[in-house]
Amino acid sequence: MKIAQVAPLIESVPPRLYGGTERIVSYLTDELVRLGHDVTLFASGDSISSAVLAPCSTRALRLDPAMPDAIPHSMLMIDKVRQRAEEFDVLHFHIDLFHFPLFRSLASRTLTTLHGRQDLGDLGTFYSRFREMPLVSISDDQRKPLPHAKFMTTIHHGIPADLHRPSFEKGKYLAFLGRISPDKRPDRAIRIARAAGMPLKIAAKVDKVDEDYFRSEILPLIDGPGVEFVGEINEREKTKFLGEAAALLFPVDWPEPFGLVMIEPWHAARRCSRSVAGPSLRSSKMALPAKWSTVRKKLSQRCRQSCLTTAAWCADDLKRDSPTQEWPETISALIVSC
Repeated sequence: MKIAQVAPLIESVPPRLYGGTERIVSYLTDELVRLGHDVTLFASGDSISSAVLAPCSTRALRLDPAMPDAIPHSMLMIDKVRQRAEEFDVLHFHIDLFHFPLFRSLASRTLTTLHGRQDLGDLGTFYSRFREMPLVSISDDQRKPLPHAKFMTTIHHGIPADLHRPSFEKGKYLAFLGRISPDKRPDRAIRIARAAGMPLKIAAKVDKVDEDYFRSEILPLIDGPGVEFVGEINEREKTKFLGEAAALLFPVDWPEPFGLVMIEPWHAARRCSRSVAGPSLRSSKMALPAKWSTVRKKLSQRCRQSCLTTAAWCADDLKRDSPTQEWPETISALIVSC
């Protein structure tokens, strides 16, 4: 099949640093090429892929020193895809809902994977208006706010089985990984670590919109013993960061659609402790004690056995091959249904 993959322009594919959506697009695109499909990737010009790259910006917009407005560039990309639409059997979008009006007449040849939360504002009204647009959710929980939308299936994220080297040595610190924002609750992670009497390392990006929050709420908490702010890290650095940690803290305050960061420590044979998240992927393996003061004790109890169990389950169920093999089936079902 001839497939167009349409990625956000904020990060490259794969991203140099932070960027969960772009990493998933990269894994999926390269695997579809490996399976024999003719794939064109619409993405930033600094993307690297085994597919044919159709550059839609010079580089990832977030890392461009000029800090361009993403909306005009995204609209130009959508127009470019529309002009070439007849070249493809399926157009697979990863850019939320911006393309819906232009591609409504081609709905039968489109798929849109929703990578973010869907419980905000008037999204329900919007998707009700475009009920013919086929969607893919990344968890069953993600689709709950949109009961009238046309979901074809749920395909969970996966990561390459050899992405991180497992480590079964005793961890040296607790880890917080991802992005600094009020919803991600790095402040709570700091308090958990201090209550547990364990050092904390924070490897996270700070978006412009969150700079005030970081300066006013997080920096004062970091200004003390036992907390180190590492900043953004790449995939190679992440292996070491997770491999040397005792556990990953994920104390989010929002309905996480999937939580890619939760399955990464499992590949590194590390425990993931969470408080609130949307989809409960084997939630019994992620349960966080109700009292923060018991964290250290819980982390040490049968930790190595827990790591072995979660690493084995992850390798079996969430490796890259599993979700990418589901995509051709979903695409075929889309074509047959139309």
